[in-house]
Amino acid sequence: MRLLPTCHRHWMTGGQLPAGWTLEEIRSVSGDREATALDSDRLVTWLGWPAEDERLYPEIVLGFHALCLVKPVNDNDWYMGSLNDDGSVDCWSAYADLYLWSWPVLRPSGRG
Repeated sequence: MRLLPTCHRHWMTGGQLPAGWTLEEIRSVSGDREATALDSDRLVTWLGWPAEDERLYPEIVLGFHALCLVKPVNDNDWYMGSLNDDGSVDCWSAYADLYLWSWPVLRPSGRG
């Protein structure tokens, strides 16, 4: 059994995937062979500078090493952020949908 480093044991895998996606598809288009769906039971904060920070309530959390994509409940936007050592996520960028985020390899052919 492979143990995750201490700072990553809080990741808690087994979370929900976006509709129509498999984990293998996410790994393939992201180029991250270790990408995973993470448990949504975690603190997620939208860093609203210069406005005030706002708590997001995640429905889906996708982990890409130290980065995460978060889709909040009742919100169609996706938020990119950093996965902190305590399992929380601080988001700093928002995208209108899963297909628009800035990593070009994440645009699978025939989608979006």
